[in-house]
Amino acid sequence: MTDDELLRYSRQILLPQFGIEGQERLRASSALVVGLGGLGSPVAMYLAAAGIGRLLLADFDAVDLSNLQRQLLHSSERIGQPKVDSAITALHALNPDVELVPIKPSLSDESLPELVGQVDILIDGSDNFPTRFAVNRACVAARVPLVSGAAIRMEGQVACFSGQPGGPCYRCLYPEHGSIDETCSANGILAPVVGIVGSIQATEALKILTGVGIPLFGRLLILDASTMDWRSIRVPADPACPVCAG
Repeated sequence: MTDDELLRYSRQILLPQFGIEGQERLRASSALVVGLGGLGSPVAMYLAAAGIGRLLLADFDAVDLSNLQRQLLHSSERIGQPKVDSAITALHALNPDVELVPIKPSLSDESLPELVGQVDILIDGSDNFPTRFAVNRACVAARVPLVSGAAIRMEGQVACFSGQPGGPCYRCLYPEHGSIDETCSANGILAPVVGIVGSIQATEALKILTGVGIPLFGRLLILDASTMDWRSIRVPADPACPVCAG
């Protein structure tokens, strides 16, 4: 580790449970961030700033003026650019030592397995159930941990899934049929709520990659920001789950 790296990451290296060993584990790690909007912005920024070795960045959308209230990776002068390109500009400025890999095509059941096979963890910041279910299937198949987040109005939630046999998956939590998508464009969102949820997702990803602390595996953390109340709910494995049940 160079002197510049020791200085850049000194505040987390000072943590006894993290140390240089944790920093080296992080530098050797790779992550796929799905969605570079309100959730993906803090996720990607914190992972890059913390010194992850490789970030795969997936989003097919372009920056829109309405995004800028909450999607802090992007800026006014980059309106109209692909979000992936905008994100790479911001993240390279934040930490030029991180390898950034753009993924612009829409993700599918065909493309996801190859991408998930390249990473140590997937952080899902998407805003629709078809993508969430597809991401979950790929993670279970590859036994890759999944950090899932969602936020709308003044509500948010985070859950982590180990991807290992015997543990629950996202499909255990939500049925694949009969779900109703709710979007920020239709229902609104208080900007810092996505920042809170995305920051928790980044924290959990860093814990999982470095072995620090106890991950949120098998638990759903729910936020009501209108009262700033939190609830933690256990998520059991569904023995009839069509995705993860053996």
